[in-house]
Amino acid sequence: MFRRIIFAAAISGLLAGLLLSAVQSMRAVPLILQAETYETAPAHPRAPGAAAAHTHGPGGGASADLSRTALTAVSNIVAAIAFALLLIAGFALRGGVTWRKGVLWGLGGFAAFSLAPSLGLPPELPGAFAAPVPDRQLWWALTVALTAAGLAMAAFAPGRGWKILGAALIALPHLIGAPQPAQHGGLAPEALAREFAAAALLASGLFWIALGGLSGYFFNRFESA
Repeated sequence: MFRRIIFAAAISGLLAGLLLSAVQSMRAVPLILQAETYETAPAHPRAPGAAAAHTHGPGGGASADLSRTALTAVSNIVAAIAFALLLIAGFALRGGVTWRKGVLWGLGGFAAFSLAPSLGLPPELPGAFAAPVPDRQLWWALTVALTAAGLAMAAFAPGRGWKILGAALIALPHLIGAPQPAQHGGLAPEALAREFAAAALLASGLFWIALGGLSGYFFNRFESA
């Protein structure tokens, strides 16, 4: 059983992590690079026609972009394997999980780890004004934990009372409210920030759907092997 869980998580995490990296490279990363130009513009004023010389920063160029993409892909794969282990541990406890049910579990993961936290702390571009990091980390962890617990109660706990409690847990961090900066906005235009938030959530949604489906598929595949 343990070996099956490890193999299924490794393969599922690898494929889902690569998918996430590909979507981020196409949608989110170009917006990040564009936002970074607003960070450097005040400190390094450029003459007309000279912007291209500093697009990649010091030591930049194609090699810097490749290194950045590779590091992002590695971190995505490592995180994906860890999330796959959580999903497959749940499969093992519940039993009877197919790839279709795995997709539903993946949607639950998306709701807990991405969608719910983004309601208070949307994905941010470089240069965005933000509350202190420890405050944001604490609220994010609280939101993830309560949302996951609430979804589990709503989906699996018997009795109406447990489901009501689950809904209350999901709502609680938003009633408390996410920590907010003294000044909203950032160096990049607001339209760019909204576009990035949408791109980041899209990438996360595709990642969790793929991870859930792949985890369910490979868990069953190795079980019957």
